[in-house]
Amino acid sequence: MRGKWVPFIAVISGLSCLLWIVGLGWSLYDYFNEPKKSPAIETPDIESAEEGKDRFDIVALGDSLTRGTGDPTGKGYVGDLVENLKKKSDRKMLLSNFGIKGQTSAQLANQVKQKELQRQIKKADIILITIGGNDLFRGGQTLENLNIQDVKKLEENYLQNLKGILSNLRSANSEATIFLIGLYNPFIELDDAKLTSKIVRDWNYESAEVSAKYPKTVFVPTFDLFQLKADDYLYTDKFHPNAKGYQLIAERVASLITW
Repeated sequence: MRGKWVPFIAVISGLSCLLWIVGLGWSLYDYFNEPKKSPAIETPDIESAEEGKDRFDIVALGDSLTRGTGDPTGKGYVGDLVENLKKKSDRKMLLSNFGIKGQTSAQLANQVKQKELQRQIKKADIILITIGGNDLFRGGQTLENLNIQDVKKLEENYLQNLKGILSNLRSANSEATIFLIGLYNPFIELDDAKLTSKIVRDWNYESAEVSAKYPKTVFVPTFDLFQLKADDYLYTDKFHPNAKGYQLIAERVASLITW
């Protein structure tokens, strides 16, 4: 009897493996697919405030990390940050989240020129940005054939876009503090971890150098947060942070905000 079950068990195991692969592929597609349009302004669980009253305006820009992908609550680091700030201040918090899944730096450079977004930027007290992950990893294509020269070209294009983004933001608002969130390496426990970590660190270094050229612009490192225990802080897709990972990012940003 036991022998008769062997083929059946093998089939079930094969199907389970296939489903896992399909699920991972779908996660990759969802993470890196290009956005169709900008989302509307959202203020989830944030107290609204009338014009003229004491409030703190937060504008969040960027990719799926700004959207909170991987956090079951949907808050992400942006929502966690707002909750953190509300404990430290009596000011009312107004959040406008313009993050888009799969967004690249070129797309963000175009998005920040939009009239409605410009209006929100002008009122902002702080501006949060997560960008660059999609430029670097390109839906996993970069990892398939790691080539330093190719990565350098991607980096050069990204840095040009980043300069355009920061210049545009500074033109619209010279007073808001801009926080550019650095990249972490989600592949740090896989093959080629040494090389991918070097690539991410170099990418972050150049991003920080660009940021330093703009007043009141702060580069926020996150590489070290995920360096030792990446699996503890990554979502099941092994790309996005989970709730704990987002909390770590939020805490680091909150520690840099002064009133």
